[in-house]
Order: sequence, then C-alpha cells, then structure tokens
Amino acid sequence: MQETELKLELSRSGARSLLKKNPFGSSPAILQQRSIYFDTPGWELSKRGLSLRIRQSGNERTQTVKAGDGAAAGSFTRDEWERPVAGDTPILDDPQIRDLLAGAGPKLAPLFEVHVKRHRWNVIDGDATIEVALDLGKVVAADREAPLCEIELETKAGSPTALFALARKVDLITPAHLGVLSKAERGYRLLGSAPGAEKSASTALTSKMNAATAFARIAAACLKQFRLNETALGWSRDAEALHQARVSLRRLRSLCSICKSLFDDSRFDQLREELKWLALELGDARNIDVMIGRASGSALSSRLEDARDDAYAAVEASLSSVRARSLMIDAAEWISIRDWRTDRSDAALHELSSRDFASGVFDKFWKKVAKGGNNLIDANDETRHEVRIAAKKLRYAAEFFEPLFNSKAKAKRHRRFIEAMKGLQDQLGSLNDIATAPDMLAALELSDVAGAKDLFSAEDKSKLLEDAAEAHGVFVNTRRFWR
Repeated sequence: MQETELKLELSRSGARSLLKKNPFGSSPAILQQRSIYFDTPGWELSKRGLSLRIRQSGNERTQTVKAGDGAAAGSFTRDEWERPVAGDTPILDDPQIRDLLAGAGPKLAPLFEVHVKRHRWNVIDGDATIEVALDLGKVVAADREAPLCEIELETKAGSPTALFALARKVDLITPAHLGVLSKAERGYRLLGSAPGAEKSASTALTSKMNAATAFARIAAACLKQFRLNETALGWSRDAEALHQARVSLRRLRSLCSICKSLFDDSRFDQLREELKWLALELGDARNIDVMIGRASGSALSSRLEDARDDAYAAVEASLSSVRARSLMIDAAEWISIRDWRTDRSDAALHELSSRDFASGVFDKFWKKVAKGGNNLIDANDETRHEVRIAAKKLRYAAEFFEPLFNSKAKAKRHRRFIEAMKGLQDQLGSLNDIATAPDMLAALELSDVAGAKDLFSAEDKSKLLEDAAEAHGVFVNTRRFWR
C-alpha cells in the first residue's frame, strides 16, 4: 500500500503545550514503541532508498519495508509493505520483499533503534480522516543517541488539504517546523559524522517522467536542503550552513522561474515572493561573511565581526518567525498536492517529457548568457548582473536535470559544461561582490574604516573583467551536452 504523511518537528515544551491543549477532539491512545532498523554493513538498503524495521508495540511486532524518495520534504509518499512477526528477526519469505531486497537478506543486521512514547488520535475533518501521532523519545545508535520530538499527520481518507490545515492549527498552538527526515534517516545520520552544512545533491529523475513530476521532485529536494541547513544554523552560526541555506532558496526560486510555464495558479507568485523575502533575510549575514573573508585590516575585520553578530541574530529571528514556518508548510502543500496542474489547457505541457522540457530550458538560457555576455568588459554593472542571474539559472537547470542525460558521452560533456559555467559564475560573482560592497559598507557605516576601499578597488575590477570575458569565451565554445 502507499502512505502520504506530513512531519512537523516540535520542542519538548511545545509537545507538552500541545498535549495540554489537545486540539484533536478526543483523548489519545498512548503506546510505548521500540523499533529496530536493519541494514547491511555497507548500508545497501539505504543506498537503494529502502528501510526495514521491526516495531514492537505492546506484545505485537510488525515488520515494515518502505521504499520512497529520499528527497521528500515534509510530505512523504512511499510504498510500504507490512506483516506481523513473532520476534526481532526479519522474515523475508514474501517474493516481492525478497526481490526488493535482492541479495541483502543474508547480510542484514540491527543498526539502530528508535524508542518513543506515541500519542495517537484519529481526527475527522469533513470528508477527511487524519491519523495524528505525536512521538516523544530518542534514536539510539551504538554509543550515540539523539532526542526525537515530532508529530506525524497521515491522511487515511479524503482530501489531503485537511492535513495541511491541521498542521497550521498545530503551529498556532506551538512552533512547528517542517520535518524532512524519516526516523530511518535520523538513525543513519546518527551513525555518521556530525551533520553540518548540507550541499545540494542529485535528484532521482528518469526520462519517462513528465515535466510536472520532475519539477515536484526537484522542488522537494530544494526544500529539504533548506530545512537541514536551517537546523544546522540552530546549533551554530556556521557560515557554510547559512550559505547553503541561501543557495537552497535560490535554487528553489530559480526552479520556479525556469518552470513557470507549468503553472496556472495564483499562489505561485505569492510563494515566489515569500521565498525571495526569506532569501533576503539571510542576505546581509552572507554578504558580511564574504567581506570578512576579503578584509585585510584588523580594524575593519573587528567591525565586520560585530556586524556579523547582529546580522546572524536577525537571521535567527527571521527563521523562528511564524512567517517563515508558514512558508515552509505552504510550500510543502503546494508541491505535494500539485493544484497548479489543474488547468487542462496546459495538459500537453504538463505531460511533456522531462527531458524535452529540460532541453527547451537549456536552449533558452544558453542564448541569454551567450548573447548577454558578448561585451562584459564595457557593459555596466546592471547588465553584468543580468548575465550573472541567467548564468545561475542555466547552471542550476543543468544540475537539476543532469540525471536525464546520463549516457557516457553526455555525462562527460555535462561535466565539461558545468566546469565552464562555474568558471564564468565565479568571475561574475566576484564582480557582483565588488559592485555591491560600497552600498553594504555604507549601510553598516564602515565606508571610512581603514581597509574598506580595498574591498572594491578599480585594479581588482579591471582584472576580474578580463577574466570574466575570457571565461565567457570558454563557455560559448564548450559543447552543449543536451544536443
């Protein structure tokens, strides 16, 4: 069978507030649960996108195998197979399960456990039935453990919009952040090195997918990358985590721009504006980090460090706001339910193969970068900025849709194309830093501090312009991998 669920992360005090106010219309059933997760020493199941657990609840044990998209953000849709078992040893006699695990069975061993106290409700909302489970407990792996406090909402019947409405109701009672990790993923992360900044990763796509499905998968991956970096920022003011959080928002905004022909939905523009707002909230802190890396004088560095503290405090306030939390829930709903596909006049475009759609995107933005960058040395800052944005969208698109062009020859050409794009983007990005530094320093009242003018010297700009023109020539002469 297939399940669809939404996860939200709560604080312990928030969970207590939720239990006290209990907005779910009945008293919860309370269960103590212990789940053992199995895999091979080389984590073969995890690499295939599978998880296998045996969960004990009271005197009953249930074995569950799940197969799903690791890129999911908040709203998970996964295939699932369950069966009762007598003990803590997996039973693999079902032909479908045996084929799914394909040779991993003999090497399976317990990897980690999840212990929770589960409070469970069934909520009726119009024609919708939603199972709500509040889990308080911990994940235990070897000599490590991590607290777990999350609420899962799963639609059993009716419209999934009721599920998101209930999520917003929970967030009114206590801050609820979109959850993007399954319990299995939490366990695997606990076994690895301490998580830090999360870079973008390739999303599983196939040429058989239509354009709308490819968009939804990539968008979910961007949302997941943002939430993982947002969580890392909650532990420390890590410059790379902030940078990657901002990158994930830029990627999602670029994806929406790249794919805007798919949408006929009034919420699209609103969501894009909210994503822009959140990215801007992170912008000052990121710009200060960049200037700190380039600052040469101790006086300027010290003043920038003070400004950095204030900027990161503002980032923390923005990320903890109702507006930011609501944006994550709204984005997860929009991506998951896909109401933007309901205009039948665009049915042919929605069903266009993801590969054909991607090729059209590449052609469009390649022409913009090739033509716009013809005279970078004599162009003004605004024109170069427009070329930089087009180049960024082209590179993101090339990364988004890479799995659709995976033949040996195309993969090789893709690597060369990305290298050429990176070279051009690096030069255009440095030029943009020089162009924006004066206004940033003025806003921070640091224009007259010793070393400030070194951040945007004419000599540096002249050299960067020459390098940018050369990088643009390399880009134009690099073979296009999609042709």
